[in-house]
Formats: sequence, C-alpha cells, structure tokens
Amino acid sequence: MKKQLVLAALLATAPFVASAEGLSYSYVEGGYTRINVDTGVSGFDPELDGGYIRGSAELGENFTVFGSYSKTQDDVRVSGFVNKFDTDFETAEIGFGYHADISDRADFIAELSYLRQEIDIEGVNGEAKGGKLNLGIRGEMTDNLEGWVKAGYIDGGDFEGDFVGTLGGQYKFNQTWGIVGEVEFIEDTTQFMLGARASF
Repeated sequence: MKKQLVLAALLATAPFVASAEGLSYSYVEGGYTRINVDTGVSGFDPELDGGYIRGSAELGENFTVFGSYSKTQDDVRVSGFVNKFDTDFETAEIGFGYHADISDRADFIAELSYLRQEIDIEGVNGEAKGGKLNLGIRGEMTDNLEGWVKAGYIDGGDFEGDFVGTLGGQYKFNQTWGIVGEVEFIEDTTQFMLGARASF
C-alpha cells in the first residue's frame, strides 16, 4: 500500500496544462468492474467480475453529493476442494465532496463518505462498514484527457484504520460523453473499473 500511495503522490505532481474550469462534478456513470479479494485464507483469493454504477451532483459552487454501487460474482475454486464456491461481493458508498481551484489548471478535492462491503460465499455472509476520507487532485492534462489521484483512510465500524489509494482518468469525446478507467486499493481488496460517463 505504501508503494501505491507514493505512486499516487508522484502522479499528483504531473503538470496539468488545461484549465480546471472544464471539469464537471455532475455525472452518471456505469460499466464493468473487477474486484480482487485477499481473504487471508490460503488458496482462496477470489477474482470477481461484474458491473457498477455511480453518480455525482453539484450542490452549489464547491460541494457535491455522490454515491456508487457495484456487484461482482464468480464460482471460485479453493485449493484442496473439488467443488467451486459461489462467491458474491458487493460495495456501496455514499458521501459528500468538496472541490476548490488550487490554480487555473487543477482542483483540490476532498470526500467524506460511508462505505459498506459485503461478501457472500455459498450463503455465508461477511460484512464491513465504516467511514472513508479521501484527499486528492483532479485536473485536465489536455482538452480531452483528465486524471485524478486520491489518498485516503477508512476507519470506524468494522474497519481498523485501512489506507486507500485511487488512480483514475477520463477520455472525453465531447462535453457530455467520456470513457473512464479507475483502480482503487483498499488493504485487502483491489477494484478495477472501466465504464462510460455522461457529464452535465
């Protein structure tokens, strides 16, 4: 995780050459997601595929409300067992965000949210809930390409001080439509997302 956060910090120092005025904080998005889970059980580290949706809406000039939901599933083989295990993993998040210009080229972003994760293995459930704080930078590198980097912390509830790292980007075809890619690291889970975004 330390290596991932260092990489995120380095990316944040990359020069942004376009104005942050082109960034939209109101959008809907959906697509494909893959989650890798480190369960701590030898021979059982699921790699699950599925879909996700998320959205954000501006509340005034500098604030946003956002939410996301993803569900993934696979039949996972465990070392030493003949049968495969039906495994489902769900993630839901809702929160508030703040953004402000740090120059004419990039925005500072802060997010505070409630996170819930649930894994189901053949009907046996495990759940984790807690609060998440993210701080980062978002900016446009060209007229059609933007990127963001965030570092954060999850604590409270069932989490015991887990670090978070997020790297993402969007290629914009026009002011409305774009393709988004993102990867998020949360201790025992890594989530990859590739989807389409409609900005307003």
